[in-house]
Amino acid sequence: MNKTEKTTFTVPSSAELEQLAELHKAMGDYTRMRILWYLMQKEYCVSDLAQKMEITESAISHQLRALRIARLAQSHKAGKNVIYSLQDEHIRWILEKTYDHISER
Repeated sequence: MNKTEKTTFTVPSSAELEQLAELHKAMGDYTRMRILWYLMQKEYCVSDLAQKMEITESAISHQLRALRIARLAQSHKAGKNVIYSLQDEHIRWILEKTYDHISER
């Protein structure tokens, strides 16, 4: 959207604002943000992500649980492994646009 365009939004309901606040809170953690950026590249199992980030599997699992609850990440089974990915393309868009925002100085 260029600067001359105007878009009218209604204020979200209290429940929707609460959901938005929870979403931003979940994204507001450094480790969770790193996980999300890795998940933008490809799907990971806990052990591979822990090795890549040099963090314990327990710590990764804990953060992935928070990301799943916030609907930022999803999982599926592949044999004995649980594979994690971004919940959907909206998450990628949010990450890319917020990065664009901080990059424009």
